[in-house]
Amino acid sequence: MRTRFTRYVPLLALLMLALLLAACSSGSGNTKEAAATATQTAAPASASPAPAESAQPAKTVYPLTIENYTNNGEGTEWKAKEQTFDKAPEKVVANTQGAAELLIKLGLTDKMVGVAALYGAGDPAVQEEFKKIPVLSQDYASKELVVGRGPDLVMGRGGLFADADWGVGTVGGLNDLGIKTFVQSTSLQGATLDSLYKDIEQLGQIFDVQDKAAAYIAELKERAAKLKEGAAATGAKTFAYVSDGGNGAIAVYSGNVDTFAGDVLGLVGLTNSYADVTGEISKEQLIATNPDVMLISVYTGGVDADQSIKAFYADPSLQSLKAIQNKAIYKIDFNQFWGYSYSIFDGAEKLAAELAAAQ
Repeated sequence: MRTRFTRYVPLLALLMLALLLAACSSGSGNTKEAAATATQTAAPASASPAPAESAQPAKTVYPLTIENYTNNGEGTEWKAKEQTFDKAPEKVVANTQGAAELLIKLGLTDKMVGVAALYGAGDPAVQEEFKKIPVLSQDYASKELVVGRGPDLVMGRGGLFADADWGVGTVGGLNDLGIKTFVQSTSLQGATLDSLYKDIEQLGQIFDVQDKAAAYIAELKERAAKLKEGAAATGAKTFAYVSDGGNGAIAVYSGNVDTFAGDVLGLVGLTNSYADVTGEISKEQLIATNPDVMLISVYTGGVDADQSIKAFYADPSLQSLKAIQNKAIYKIDFNQFWGYSYSIFDGAEKLAAELAAAQ
């Protein structure tokens, strides 16, 4: 399990149950953590107000240069690298389901020539559109599969840009083939919810759909505000990511580099008990920390989470835990929380409702 997460989630130690973390800014100089901001020009003062004018959506002027990311191989540090687009991409491969769903939300289904890594049902709201996209692999796609589709852009999770049988190829290698790359900033360590807004804004610029991007960012910000308001009613709680280490034995994953998921979980009042912890976490440490809530990830092909939860609740050695006593183990969808896309809101809203119901 650790091997799988280490490979597939950039810079992650692996949730022991998952097999399996930017974007850029238009122009240059933005870091992955900074939220992109729109520049506005103040109207000159006048004796009488000027006639109201309807705002015109911004249009992309090509060539467009954005600052994205590259690294020197699996597990190495990500650094800035510019990508220049002479026009909007026409043939896109998304290396995860979440990346493809985000493009669908921006009205770009017809631009996609491939998707991979389908580890769950996905967002039902875009299901019909998703069916139009060729599936390269239900699992992670190799560079051979990806390049074989003739894309002019490969986008998605940073950890999958690698020269491995499960990787789509490195950023440098794909760029050398004339293929542009877009690494989601949400998938890099240090990412926050603002990173998602940046990704959407930058994709809007790349594909010249800035009006749709701006509208969708506004929608997501409203959802974030509602989650934060709801958390005030349920109160602050601590949590730990857990998984089935085998035969119902509980295992703990720190999630210390899952900063994007951690930031969103903060909206519902949850704080990771092990956000600053590196290395293995023992059952004894879990018992000593005693988090209020435990979260177990569910994904296609994984261990039956319901059976794991049943085993955890029955384990005599765990009975002192508040999460056991209060039946506070909650299932979270892998695609939603590790898809690095908007669907994390769906997962967070579901979890918030469950937390509220338990009050």
